[in-house]
Amino acid sequence: MSNARLPSFKFLLGFEAAARLGNYSRAADELCVSQSAISHQISQLEEQVGQPLFRRKGRGVELTVAGRLLLDSVSKSLEQLRGGLARIETYLDENLVTLVCPAPIALGWLQPRVEQLQKEHPLLCPIISIDETARYIDEMDVDIAITHEPLKQQGVFEVPLLSDELVPVCTSELARRLAAVPQEQHAQIVGLLCLEGDLTSERIGPHIREHFSALRRVAIYDDARLVLDAALRGRGLALVSSLLADDGLRSGRLKRLDAYPSLPLRTVWISRTEGEARHPLVRGVFDSLLRFSQEG
Repeated sequence: MSNARLPSFKFLLGFEAAARLGNYSRAADELCVSQSAISHQISQLEEQVGQPLFRRKGRGVELTVAGRLLLDSVSKSLEQLRGGLARIETYLDENLVTLVCPAPIALGWLQPRVEQLQKEHPLLCPIISIDETARYIDEMDVDIAITHEPLKQQGVFEVPLLSDELVPVCTSELARRLAAVPQEQHAQIVGLLCLEGDLTSERIGPHIREHFSALRRVAIYDDARLVLDAALRGRGLALVSSLLADDGLRSGRLKRLDAYPSLPLRTVWISRTEGEARHPLVRGVFDSLLRFSQEG
């Protein structure tokens, strides 16, 4: 059959039920139609495929070879469809708020504040995605987007949320050891952990070479989250986003090294639908995140 002659979905449902139950009458009961309706649907389906799908067996029916082949395809398709519908049901909960955020900010700044968000909004179930390609408000069912640049979309309200900077951090223990000696002796105690992209950046590269060239590079990563993890493990002095390091700094697991300069990075923006949101919870979460940023 070509795509232009795909059978009616209703015919396929009747066929699958009759094949599974081995009886037109039971299939009719399951689908809440008459037995004659099932018989008519299967006759039309057999006419369309050009061969019989059932043969009589006692008071019921059994599949022909063609019927078994068709049932295999129909059953798989229906199962896939049911699975898709079940997944869609997940998103019908009005207490779901979808928030897209760059991974470093989600890990270091947003994730530690989710518990406070849910205290303020007890019914909230956040969907937090780091897929920055799905940042278009409404078009991809995104309620709130945190981005490094304003989206500049029609019908979207957006404001600056946070200021980011590249900061030198290390564990509290390493910071105490470094504070006990002159800065020119730091290289004897600690090495540098950094992001590969920062070394080649036109703006960050010169900053690293000017202020951190005395430190031997002990590890270079292609993901900022790995740089942070290495710092938390005490493997060296790390240059990371202040937002990525925020949780470690607030908890005391990391210390910012004031002996070395930081470097201002981009402003981070937050966006939502302009005017009334699809649900008051979206506006509530947006306002809470703005307040969290102002509270430092």
